[in-house]
Amino acid sequence: MTRSIPRIDAVLVQAVIAGALSFAHLHDLAAAAGQDGWKAWAYPVSVDLLLVAAWRRLRTLRTTGARTGAAWTWFAVALAASLGANVATAGLLDLNDVPDWLRILVAGWPALAFLGGTLLVHTPAAAEPAPVTAPAESAPEPTPAPEPVAQAVESAEPVPALPTPAIEPEHAPEPMNVPPALVDHARKVADAHRAQTGTPIDSNTLRDRLGLPAPMADQLAAQLA
Repeated sequence: MTRSIPRIDAVLVQAVIAGALSFAHLHDLAAAAGQDGWKAWAYPVSVDLLLVAAWRRLRTLRTTGARTGAAWTWFAVALAASLGANVATAGLLDLNDVPDWLRILVAGWPALAFLGGTLLVHTPAAAEPAPVTAPAESAPEPTPAPEPVAQAVESAEPVPALPTPAIEPEHAPEPMNVPPALVDHARKVADAHRAQTGTPIDSNTLRDRLGLPAPMADQLAAQLA
């Protein structure tokens, strides 16, 4: 199993180095201006926090589309404090003999940083404009169907009635010669059917029971009725 080697971000390393140097310069300047002990270490933290708060406020205001003038002002103030400390400690200022105006600026910085941080955090951002919704297009009105035009139907000529053919009476089927033994057997079947159902047997049932043709079954049913 191979272990991935973490990559070093050059920008992050540069930011750490720059932050450490700026932090040290601010500490040295505050200590030279008469702020000794923990107070000298608190000044770099205050400057960096104001710088970060102003930058975050700028990003928020850009997202909402509000004005960023106040945020840019406090960002410039914090940046000037950090750059001023870096330049002042580069040999241009005698840290053993700090001028009075610099001592006043260092002493008044906590109140100024507190004011800037409060304004950045508690100033409400501009409300986002409500999205404008386009009016819904009205559905097209249905086109009325054209009214049917009544067409004149020409009267057809009367069709002469056809002569009705004369219906000849059907001839009654001739009686079939049924063997007496078949008549006796059919009578037994009919009696059993009457005893079982209470109704006389019909020609269809008799035909199914004995397997007879329809004319013979009809004739037997008539005889047994």
